[in-house]
Amino acid sequence: MKLSSFLESKFICTDFEANSNIDSIKKIVDKLALKEEKVAKLKANIREALEKREIELTTAIGSGVLIPHARVENFDDVIVAIAIVKTPYDVKTAVLQEDKIKIIFTIIAGQTKNKIMLKIMAAISKLIQIEGKIDEICSKKDSDEIIKIIKSSEVEVSERVTAEDIMNENVEPAQLNDSLENMAKRFISEKITGFPVVDEKGKFVGEITERELIEYGMPKYTSLFNDLSFLTIGEPFEKYLKDEKKVHVKELYRKNPLTVDRKTSIMEVCFLMVTQGNTRIYVVEDGKYYGMIVRGDIIKKVIHI
Repeated sequence: MKLSSFLESKFICTDFEANSNIDSIKKIVDKLALKEEKVAKLKANIREALEKREIELTTAIGSGVLIPHARVENFDDVIVAIAIVKTPYDVKTAVLQEDKIKIIFTIIAGQTKNKIMLKIMAAISKLIQIEGKIDEICSKKDSDEIIKIIKSSEVEVSERVTAEDIMNENVEPAQLNDSLENMAKRFISEKITGFPVVDEKGKFVGEITERELIEYGMPKYTSLFNDLSFLTIGEPFEKYLKDEKKVHVKELYRKNPLTVDRKTSIMEVCFLMVTQGNTRIYVVEDGKYYGMIVRGDIIKKVIHI
């Protein structure tokens, strides 16, 4: 089913004016309530659910796009609304980057419809990735024209939830020649416990995690003991501090971490995480790295969508 199949002209607003995400949600719900009786009946609940989700973690995903979404009790439908912002307003995205919101896709669904909501969000993400498509949509004043553009994009809302629907594509891989000092800075600033590693040709070769940096800083003999309380001398991580600029990822990275392809089902991803104890899975096809999945992605994007 195409993404355009979920769109109706009456749920598309051009020349929309707002100055914040919460202001946008309030005004969008007000407009939808005037157009749709189901929304009018549950207006307060819908607004509360959308605002709560936005406050928990912003749905600004970059490229000028906001996707407020919520599952609402006693709502037995799925509505996708679009608002073209007349004067884009400033926000910070979920990864704390500066952005200006110029288009808002709002998704309202029933309490048990998390699968279809996730698939619609994934389809919108694919639409955003088509070069120039969002700007083309934002340039139109006619609702039917907007639907026609989205229909021509051929973006599908598929039936299965797969790895590519929940993976994080924004994690920049580490390079084999990156220093430990550089990686330590990235672990701190990006709040990630492990990074994919690619070679000079961009081919996925493994991962580098916090563990490798910590292990490097410990004397080799300590691995032979169960208790190090008897140690009272020596500078902690003396070797690491001496070598952090000279030692590179290629000397420490882990080869053959757990990988899946983009079409691996979400249930298989969860099974691998639970049964093998992995906190990270990398999405790789034909040696090309596409993204990574951590346990938090499952909770945030599937369980607590």
